[in-house]
Amino acid sequence: MERQLLAPRETTVTRELIQRAEVLIEALPYIRRFRGKIFVIKYGGHAMQSEELRSSFAQDLVLLDLVGINPVIVHGGGPQINELIGKLGLKPRFVRGMRVTDEATMEAVEMVLQRINKEIVTLITRHGGRAVGLSGKDGGLITSRKMRMLVRDESGRRSPVDIGLVGEVDEVNPEVIRTLDAANFIPVIAPIGIGRDGLTYNINADVAAGEIASALRAEKLILLSDVDGVKDREGKLIPALDSSEARRLIGRGVIAEGMIPKVECCIEALAKGVAKTHILDGRVRHAVLLEIFTRSGIGTEVVERRARVTDLARGGKRGR
Repeated sequence: MERQLLAPRETTVTRELIQRAEVLIEALPYIRRFRGKIFVIKYGGHAMQSEELRSSFAQDLVLLDLVGINPVIVHGGGPQINELIGKLGLKPRFVRGMRVTDEATMEAVEMVLQRINKEIVTLITRHGGRAVGLSGKDGGLITSRKMRMLVRDESGRRSPVDIGLVGEVDEVNPEVIRTLDAANFIPVIAPIGIGRDGLTYNINADVAAGEIASALRAEKLILLSDVDGVKDREGKLIPALDSSEARRLIGRGVIAEGMIPKVECCIEALAKGVAKTHILDGRVRHAVLLEIFTRSGIGTEVVERRARVTDLARGGKRGR
């Protein structure tokens, strides 16, 4: 008489271990799909100010690197810059979200970004990765030009405003980054550019990340922020948008204030060849892994065009 084989009884501990294994299995198709691809990640905001979040971010980068994905980091440093400027007795000024940057402020900006850059490199190294810190001035990585800003007055007339040493990206030399990637180093980039006039320019980190992602034809541009992602009028997270829908939401005022430049950065990067873009909350531990290696993600995915994006925005699963 044949004995009937019974499945072993699952204990609480066994079920927990199985759930962990299922998480790995869920990530497997994404690891396979993205192996050898470039992810450009803008790192900033509150994600940089907590030791726990800094460590989880570094762990995410090391894991991406170990499974064959090539992360490129572009970092900001706004709160730290404000702190130093205050200590120096300088008053921070902003025009349409851009820091007015005179020579003294530029020195402070460069000093803070260099310090942050080395701290990120050290953190990645401590968690088992290999990273190299650089700024846009190194190897001609970012050639910039002075930003020309126009501001509307009360009558609605647009007039130029001088915001000092704030730059736009004129050109990106991707070979510097490709050389580091080929040697299995994670590039960590401070958003400072050098102009053809020899001047140093402060560049918005989101803008720098978008232009670098475009030059590299990156698979993904990921912007870490201090909010969940793009939200609708009721404050509910929109999991996925295409460029045309995003423009409509900006026009209707649904996407507003500080989210506008982030979404516009995504739209421009997509138009220049980046495959997908993401806006997510850097205050969540392991936010990058949760966005990339799970079916639902945790933020907003913005793509050039997608069929039935409205259905997806209502809670459907996204195409990672």
